[in-house]
Amino acid sequence: MTEQPSAIELHLIELESKIAFQEDTMHSLHEELLAHQRKIEQLQRQILLMAQKLQQLPEDSGILRPEEEPPPPHY
Repeated sequence: MTEQPSAIELHLIELESKIAFQEDTMHSLHEELLAHQRKIEQLQRQILLMAQKLQQLPEDSGILRPEEEPPPPHY
């Protein structure tokens, strides 16, 4: 004859199941956070590289500084 699990055992099983689900969710969120951090670092490197290239452009490159830009046509 098989014994029925007690209420405490059922509650313990439920808690263990919830903990396992939370651990899996935390692991997934951690991996997603790392992927986002890598992407942010990549974008920061690209921005720095673009800023360096813009600073190296000759004065007669045709690119105006913001204060030299004419106003937009709707002004």
